[in-house]
Amino acid sequence: VSMGIYNFTRNIDAVRFLIDNPNTYKDVAQYHQLNQVGAFEPLPSNTMTSNEDFTGGVGSVPMRVIGIKNVTEHAGSTTLTYLLKKQLSSKYDVIAVEVDNNDFVYLNDKTLYHTTSLDLSSFITSHANHDVILVDLNDKGPVGSCNEVIYLIEPGLIKLNKLIRKDRRAFEKLKDKKIVLNRSVLNETDVRDFEYESRSKVYFNIPYLDDKLDRHHILDEFLIKLGFVRVEDGKEEKGSKLFNIFK
Repeated sequence: VSMGIYNFTRNIDAVRFLIDNPNTYKDVAQYHQLNQVGAFEPLPSNTMTSNEDFTGGVGSVPMRVIGIKNVTEHAGSTTLTYLLKKQLSSKYDVIAVEVDNNDFVYLNDKTLYHTTSLDLSSFITSHANHDVILVDLNDKGPVGSCNEVIYLIEPGLIKLNKLIRKDRRAFEKLKDKKIVLNRSVLNETDVRDFEYESRSKVYFNIPYLDDKLDRHHILDEFLIKLGFVRVEDGKEEKGSKLFNIFK
């Protein structure tokens, strides 16, 4: 990158894509940040804001690559990525990929992908024909290949204390980021108290969700806030089986 070479890949499909869509510096700027310990975000990019309408489709707006990352340990990024993918699929061309870990395999859904931190950028390039790519970053996945990142915090006492003991500047690093409370039992007053004490701003508050349901009203609200205006505001429904264990 420092030599001005922005088009590189190890994937033959990505080579075909780069011929017609050569990278600019913004597309590869994250590689200049690999040595920055504790970096939370890639260099700024031109992405839509949450109140813009995202309708998807070729030639409308750029593909959205949304990373979902745990801030507190095991805050639920894998299950949330899966639920968001299911809820978006009826209206958008969306895929989901998990980085490094392979917990997707336990969801018995063959439409879910797996890749490594090193291959994430190539994976995104080779799947650039989709409206949305949801990236389950788990606890340590790289954010550099994503143009939006959702930072998950499970606001339990033990989880929060472990986070602060590990890094007292954790919330300072999250300033101006999309902080989402997940598996939360906090009400509106509790959320305001949380914001005051942590000196942060909560983007959205997601309660415990039944992952066996096909649809969640609260996730419709979350997705609409993110700009996915075509999601249906439907009722919560159950699938044909309760647990879908044997597939």
